[in-house]
Amino acid sequence: MLEGVLKMSHLSLSKSLTIISAALENARSKDFNPMSIVVVDKAGQIIASVREDNASQLRMDIAAGKACSAIGMGANTRILTEKAAKMPAFFNAIASQSQQPFVPQTGGVLIKNADDEVIGAAGASGGTGDQDEEILLFGIQAASLLNLPYFIKGFIYLRIKSLMISCS
Repeated sequence: MLEGVLKMSHLSLSKSLTIISAALENARSKDFNPMSIVVVDKAGQIIASVREDNASQLRMDIAAGKACSAIGMGANTRILTEKAAKMPAFFNAIASQSQQPFVPQTGGVLIKNADDEVIGAAGASGGTGDQDEEILLFGIQAASLLNLPYFIKGFIYLRIKSLMISCS
């Protein structure tokens, strides 16, 4: 367990609102465009959402689609954006068949607890994908939760294992 990171089995409304509040504070401090933010639980159900004044009409739908994409595919949407470019037919099929909104574009991130378990996801829309992602990561940290690349543990394990094999 990591120091200062909460051990919780589900994402609470209180923590979701902390994520949103801190993310919006960060966006305002950097003078980003008006944002919409959606936080979902591990089943992809909305816990909390907000649309800032003057955020355009589709921002809330896009933010929900980014959050649901992250939780549904088990990866931050930055990774999904890269994969979608290589497999457009597959990602179009998911978007057309999913019961939840599916927008695999940068700005959707997983939320993890201290045990490295996914407990939800957040999506933002209004700025660039990088800005959307940045404010969410700030909000998640402010809520004493984690966002780490989902596949990093396996990659590190495989890398260490291959180094051990090559050294023996």
